[in-house]
Amino acid sequence: MGIGAQNKDAEAAGSNLLALPGAKKPEEAEIEVQPAGVESGECLVQGVLVQQTAAETRLPGSHSRGTWSRRLEFTLACVGYAVGLGNVWRFPYLCYRSGGGAFLIPYLVMLFLCGIPLLFMEFVIGQYIRLGPVHAMAIICPLLKGVGVATVIISFVLCTYYNVIITWALYYFFNSFQSPLPWQSCNNTWNMLETCSSGFSQNTTHLKSASQQFFDYKVLQMTSGIDQLGSMRWELFGLLILSWIIIYFCIFKGVKSTGKVVYFTAIFPYVILIALLINNVQLPGAKDGILYFLTPNWGELLEVQVWVNAAAQIFNSIGIGFGSMISMASYNKFNNNILRDTLFVCVINSVTSLFAGFVIFSAIGYMAQQHNLPVEDIATDGPGLVFVVYPEAFVTMPFAPMWAILFFFMLLCLGVDSQFAMVEVMVTSLMDGFGKRLLQFLKHKEFVVLVVCFAAFVLGIPNVTQGGIYFFQLMDHYTAVVSLMFLAFFEVVAVCWFYGVNRITQNVQEMLGCPPNLFFKMCWWVFSPVLVIIILVSSIIQYTPARYGKLYTYPPWAEVLGWFISLCSIIWIPIGAIHTLYHGKGSFLERLRSSVIPVTEIAQAEGQDAAEKLSMNLS
Repeated sequence: MGIGAQNKDAEAAGSNLLALPGAKKPEEAEIEVQPAGVESGECLVQGVLVQQTAAETRLPGSHSRGTWSRRLEFTLACVGYAVGLGNVWRFPYLCYRSGGGAFLIPYLVMLFLCGIPLLFMEFVIGQYIRLGPVHAMAIICPLLKGVGVATVIISFVLCTYYNVIITWALYYFFNSFQSPLPWQSCNNTWNMLETCSSGFSQNTTHLKSASQQFFDYKVLQMTSGIDQLGSMRWELFGLLILSWIIIYFCIFKGVKSTGKVVYFTAIFPYVILIALLINNVQLPGAKDGILYFLTPNWGELLEVQVWVNAAAQIFNSIGIGFGSMISMASYNKFNNNILRDTLFVCVINSVTSLFAGFVIFSAIGYMAQQHNLPVEDIATDGPGLVFVVYPEAFVTMPFAPMWAILFFFMLLCLGVDSQFAMVEVMVTSLMDGFGKRLLQFLKHKEFVVLVVCFAAFVLGIPNVTQGGIYFFQLMDHYTAVVSLMFLAFFEVVAVCWFYGVNRITQNVQEMLGCPPNLFFKMCWWVFSPVLVIIILVSSIIQYTPARYGKLYTYPPWAEVLGWFISLCSIIWIPIGAIHTLYHGKGSFLERLRSSVIPVTEIAQAEGQDAAEKLSMNLS
């Protein structure tokens, strides 16, 4: 990554922070001294060294911004973020639970009407405004500036427990260097022989497979509920530290420490998936699993939850509403072809999900034949598909340790790549808002990254206690499902309706030289907002509390804790709106009317500098 990054002159039209009316031209911008610890001509983003522009207009508090040294680096970084663990386990499971091939219809509808248009929208905002989500949303719609803060909070909360999955993958990875594999039989100290089965549990409640018991009693040493967190799992605690060390050294200096990290982590998983597919399709029973994956159950299309699941998968997988795509696009050159990047990222993401479906269902078909079970009794939800079902599959494959090592190393690559962007969105937002003050105190940006990583590590510690799996599931439900739907709704309203399709069209025209076509305009005007509203309303009407597995339900205090976790991000939306209206001028209606007009247009009308106006809006 970033090899041969060189200093270049600013792009004539694009290096400017804002090309909106009232913003300074690049040649008019005052060039400041580079902060200590940041070398001239270089900047770090997503674990990549990017190139600084010669003249950089900066809004108050934002740090000197650079651009990707190569366009491919931005594309690979976005692919690496979008293609993650959700493609490997969540998509195949949702497809399995939602009627097989019938799930592909709502999935593709949501991809074309929500996924592609909204990702393009986030790229446009990031590349045009050239700031992270907090300041970008404050510029385009002051009334909903809290959406930008909320996206940063939700990304940070997500990265605190997402790294626990990488921790589990590390545990399995290190335990795969032995033969036989430790989850292969019931003859281990952690097994409960009276309930252990060498195969699957025949869908009964009193038996567990050997791989399930390895995950429950050896890896997690799980308690009976969230109210009994138990003691610290010190092995997992050490691996959690190791996972954060890996993340930190992959992003703190970019090319100086791990120069090709994004190239490798974005491409290597496909090598492993191809190898696994070649192996799996040759196994007996693989055909049954693939047919189950592709054969539609048309009656499921009438279920609203199937469509909600499809939309949630698109938002979670592509990363809409998390702020990461806006953050990464803000480091693009002004005239970078983001339409091409949008299509490439979305196509690769969806193709990977479909490909992973073939890989997993071929293995599940083989496992179903080996244990004389129907395919529908094999798959489990959540982490179980990766850490229970697939380890069981390796046991029945030739050269089991080799496949286990390769698979869990692939999970590490997928997890680390997604984690890059979630950490980077917090770092970018901190540097945008408090860059000068942070560097005065911490001296080097590397220390800012260290503080963010350490804070996320501390908040993730409850997940590696003996009852941590319950805390993990609670966090995931109220962060990646409940909070995300609210944030997606307000982001779409702020950008598509308040900022407006006409302004987005003008932005695209300035950057790419041609306006977006009618398809994107119709999606931004009608289809995307309406679908998001339907999904949000349906999610509220059909709300079900979080649970772990099929039997465990959370106590009321845990549900309250879950809603508090959701409110940590959602609450910033009304706070931001109240702050804007309180500090506005004129009557309430005048304040409300001006709060949905971009800052730069208000500044131009009032004869103020755009940067000064934004500073007043954020203070």
